[in-house]
Amino acid sequence: MVDIDVRHLESFVAVAQEQNITRAAARLHLTQQAVSGHIQQLERALRVCLLVRTSRGVLLTPAGDELAAGGKTVLTDLAGLSGRVRHAARQQSGTLTLACCPYSTSLFAAEVADAMEAAVPGLTVELSSVRTQRDELDLLNAGTADVAFMWLPVSEAGLHHAVIRTDDRVVALPAQHPLAGRASVSLADLAGEPVIRPDIFVSPEAERHWTADPRPGGEPATPGPAVAQIEECLFLVARGKGVWLAPEPIARWAPAPGVAWVPVTGAEPFELAVVWTGRAQEPLVARLIAELRLIIAGQS
Repeated sequence: MVDIDVRHLESFVAVAQEQNITRAAARLHLTQQAVSGHIQQLERALRVCLLVRTSRGVLLTPAGDELAAGGKTVLTDLAGLSGRVRHAARQQSGTLTLACCPYSTSLFAAEVADAMEAAVPGLTVELSSVRTQRDELDLLNAGTADVAFMWLPVSEAGLHHAVIRTDDRVVALPAQHPLAGRASVSLADLAGEPVIRPDIFVSPEAERHWTADPRPGGEPATPGPAVAQIEECLFLVARGKGVWLAPEPIARWAPAPGVAWVPVTGAEPFELAVVWTGRAQEPLVARLIAELRLIIAGQS
């Protein structure tokens, strides 16, 4: 049996994909000499020539083509296996990792972690804080988180969810806006107002829901600036560049100078859900949902 070093295989697959040793080395954060050495050792182990260097990069030999195709599959399988092994280790050691965004879970995350550890002897609950729901999906799909707290819709195949809270919709307006002093506004009141869009959406369906597009009469929402972070929404609102529609808990988590939060009537609310994959321990997930609903009921 040929002894193939995984690092050597990773270097070769990167070179095959980039068709260039320099670019592959930069992608792997290695030196060109290290990548070239890995390929030479791989060729010696297999006793074949895998590629030839040209003035424009590299060309794969038939043997190289075969290894590139099969090597990519092997590396993908290894990455999946690593995730499953880590997940199994967490189960064995009694660890439940919860992925959460501060703005959606700041009102209950620490409390539910303490409640779960008190309810399940030997269980350790870890909170993994990330900035966006897309980051939460990445943790779930990689197997590095067991459960996430996310606002629906998620629109991701293979995920399960249970709604734990319904949040009213609010709008962030510039403090000097004519509607800022109102007790509430409707979507019709906001017609034509550019809607600021933070880069948190996990699907086109989610973006339409967050921006209330289309509006009840069928007219489209007016798109405003797109920003990388939620905090930037408040800066743009304060400067009069648009409005921001969001779940009500964000108004409590993110008060800001120059911004007025106003309830929106007649608008579809947001649903906060526990989201998990088929790898999660369902008895623990069920207990988590039950504890969360008790905590949230006590806060209302």
